[in-house]
Amino acid sequence: MDIKGLKLGIGHGVINRQRNLQLHAPRGMSVMPRGGMLMKKITCSSIKTGVNMDQRADVVATGRLSDMWQDYQGSNHWDGLLDPMDDNLRGEILRYGDFVDAAYMSFDFDTSSPGYATCRFPKNTMLSDCGLGGRGYTTTRYLRATSGVRLPRWVDDRAPSWISARSSWMGYVAVCNDKEEISRLGRRDVVIAYRGTATCLEWVENVRATLTCLDGESGQNPTENNPMVESGFLSLYTSRTSPSDQSLRDSVKEEMARIMQTYGDEPLSVTVVGHSLGAALATLTAYDITATANACHRPPPLVTVFSFGGPRVGNRSFRSELSKRGAKVLRIVNSDDFITKVPGFVIDNNDVSEINDLSDSGLPGWLQKRVDTRWVYADVGKELRLSSKESPYLSNPDVATCHDLKTYLHLVDGFVSSTCPFRATAKRLLTKS
Repeated sequence: MDIKGLKLGIGHGVINRQRNLQLHAPRGMSVMPRGGMLMKKITCSSIKTGVNMDQRADVVATGRLSDMWQDYQGSNHWDGLLDPMDDNLRGEILRYGDFVDAAYMSFDFDTSSPGYATCRFPKNTMLSDCGLGGRGYTTTRYLRATSGVRLPRWVDDRAPSWISARSSWMGYVAVCNDKEEISRLGRRDVVIAYRGTATCLEWVENVRATLTCLDGESGQNPTENNPMVESGFLSLYTSRTSPSDQSLRDSVKEEMARIMQTYGDEPLSVTVVGHSLGAALATLTAYDITATANACHRPPPLVTVFSFGGPRVGNRSFRSELSKRGAKVLRIVNSDDFITKVPGFVIDNNDVSEINDLSDSGLPGWLQKRVDTRWVYADVGKELRLSSKESPYLSNPDVATCHDLKTYLHLVDGFVSSTCPFRATAKRLLTKS
């Protein structure tokens, strides 16, 4: 597959593992490691953060996390917590980012392996194998996504099997069962974590960028007033390998119903996290979970999405309905990341309640007639905007570097405020392993 073409796709799960990151010392400083040799390029596979993932997140700043957990989960839309960045919130974002990183580490990227596109680790040891054994969470279910794309028969007959792999391991559900961690967090937390694009058919789904109605409820004549989402994302979320199998949506809804029934009326949060394609699936998951949660659990749990480098997902009506259902979304965006600017385009980011159709958008009449609503997207939730250019450790990063999950975690750790964009005491520096 052409790598140049892949760079313009909606995810970089594979490229994250293949491309190089160029790392530099802070401006005004030289890099002279032991032996007197200058640091050159370091591959992504040799990159790690400066923090031991097995250690609990460093959450020690203002106030106890357990007293303010609803604020950090977005109950007040993170007002007053993002600029300047609250240290407790930073710790939570990084902690949840580690769960996404574990999804990448667990996935078998080796196309020559019999286990390609599956999880490399058993469910009962997966978090420990990824360095998260001390976090107090237990993996309860593995999640698979299936592409609805059907390749021509001649491709199936002649191409390697990994080209046409329709179903692949996408992520997992984990529940916090450690009493000390539950006490520290102030509630029992459920994490749903998704990786980014990895397989060929996932790439194909990414470029199916026109909007389509959820569940086809609008029939043959959808309008901008119908909740619509990207066709490929919805396909991966709802497709099955056969009528008797479960889709990703089915698996998540079944597992969440079981969890909410198990834990009754105790304080509960559901945190859906993902990177790139995984961020899009996290948003769709939150859309469904809020409906399930409101029906199955009293009081309903707070459902939060932490989206790392996610593409656009749906139109303004989708955004409005997602908000009405109570889902809280924090979109973490690198200004230099192309993926966050696709698919489609945004005409206006006002709420649907304020703008009901394209005639209210301020566009000239002649242009309104030529706008296909299947390409008009809207950004969801609250945005935390970062920039690779503000890091003194990244110099002239390429497309893949700007989209890499580890770059995002590095930028979150270093961000202070819009007037002081990077702190010198950031711990998650990109270093040699």
